[in-house]
Amino acid sequence: MGLFYFRSVTEVTATDHLGYRITFRYPPQRIVSLVPSQTELLFELGLGEKVVGITKFCVHPPAWRRAKTIIGGTKNFRFDVIRKLQPDLIIGNKEENYRQGIDELKQEFPVWMSDVITLADAFRLITDIGEITGTTTLACTLREKTEQAFAKLEQLPPLRTLYLIWKEPWMGAASETFINEMLTAAGLINVLQHQKRYPELTGDELIRLQPEVVMLSSEPYPFREKHVNELQQLLPQARIVLVDGEMFSWYGSRMLYFPQYVKLLNDRLR
Repeated sequence: MGLFYFRSVTEVTATDHLGYRITFRYPPQRIVSLVPSQTELLFELGLGEKVVGITKFCVHPPAWRRAKTIIGGTKNFRFDVIRKLQPDLIIGNKEENYRQGIDELKQEFPVWMSDVITLADAFRLITDIGEITGTTTLACTLREKTEQAFAKLEQLPPLRTLYLIWKEPWMGAASETFINEMLTAAGLINVLQHQKRYPELTGDELIRLQPEVVMLSSEPYPFREKHVNELQQLLPQARIVLVDGEMFSWYGSRMLYFPQYVKLLNDRLR
């Protein structure tokens, strides 16, 4: 196991994606997940018995919202609830979670952090979480299937695309984001590729970008059909489409279904 080394029969030390070393019981028996996409991955790795806490945004699998303890949001932890759970491993993410909360948790519990921007990061995440949870074989199989699916992905036409994640102000996904990686994998040209992260945009800036396609994500802002009509008035030459935000922003097991989703998008963009 290249990811970590054993300290004793039941204890290991691992290095997370931020370069921090943590020591924890192996395999962990009481896991708290702070990120929805990583919660779904833990489910797919067969860890239903060992995951004890999730966030209020962890909607997959749906049954876990009733069966697991809700520890707050991704950026608003309920520390008292987490303490009662006494986790032997907490799994978070640099972008999804807030540093102050993570630093406080680290004072009491082993916290393993991921950092996912590129597709390579996302594939690595699958096997890394498999290693730290004792599900290496399942994780390697899932990663291999996902990489094979991406290798067969039928790309969309190279359309100039604007991917919006928020309204009032408008905010889009630019470079140095996982969403940008998925847009590129799908064959699209991100009109914000020369900007970084999630820039705020005025209506005039949207017009100047001249997108051929505008994607309105289902999360974090819940775009609806009324927003399609609003954007169409502003950008009459663009094709405005509602898209599943989970497909573009969730890394982990959800990625397996992205190539098929791109195929469906191709039918909608014709």
